[in-house]
Amino acid sequence: MSVRIILCGACGKMGGNVLSLLENDAEATAVCGVDLYPREIGIPVYTSFADVKEDADVIIDFSSPVGLVERLEYAKAHKLGIVLASTGFTADDLKTIDEYAKSVAIFKTANLSLGVNLMQALIKTAAEVLGDSYDVEIIERHHNLKKDAPSGTALMLADTINEAFDGKKRYVDGRSGIVGAREKSEIGMHAVRGGTIVGEHEVMFAGEDEIITISHSARSKRVFAVGAIRAAKFLPGKTAGTYEMKDLLAEENA
Repeated sequence: MSVRIILCGACGKMGGNVLSLLENDAEATAVCGVDLYPREIGIPVYTSFADVKEDADVIIDFSSPVGLVERLEYAKAHKLGIVLASTGFTADDLKTIDEYAKSVAIFKTANLSLGVNLMQALIKTAAEVLGDSYDVEIIERHHNLKKDAPSGTALMLADTINEAFDGKKRYVDGRSGIVGAREKSEIGMHAVRGGTIVGEHEVMFAGEDEIITISHSARSKRVFAVGAIRAAKFLPGKTAGTYEMKDLLAEENA
């Protein structure tokens, strides 16, 4: 049976990528969209979840943190899973997501790319092996329209590295002026914004006389749409709670 998807942010660029991929997907289909600025895209599009008439199995949310509660409340009321594919959530937003996860199956990750999730595993191993003898710096690059910095993916990578240090590292967002010598407790975070860069993340482990760099470059937004659709197929039937890419990959490779 085909997984029925409500696509939030349907008229945006990522919504377009998802719809394009679903055209040739026999296992999933978009039954309708929700977007503040509706236009003709081949499926019904509503400005509010309150207007949705179609039955569905899951929501893919590629909009923004604005209106988060409306989406989560709809998912709860209709017993749908939801893929939160946007970033820029505040601390309060994250608390709200955790609260709804008690009654909703929520798939949330800062990056839906398979490559980035492999990168996570590699940098965690590197951090565990190299320890405090190497300084860690993260450089992320995105297009000039991105609103949040550092990126959600950069923070996810920093958190992954910090797990190897029992959360003792502190994050330093860029450096300016006379900041003194670098402390071992730091993970440096640097954001670059320009042009149409889709997304690039580089983790540098700088030691004495050598540097190890692990990086990922997304050349198209389609990689994120592919991940979102895989997550949408994964969620139906799941119990309430939070899920991420490692859970999906574990199930796919079981």
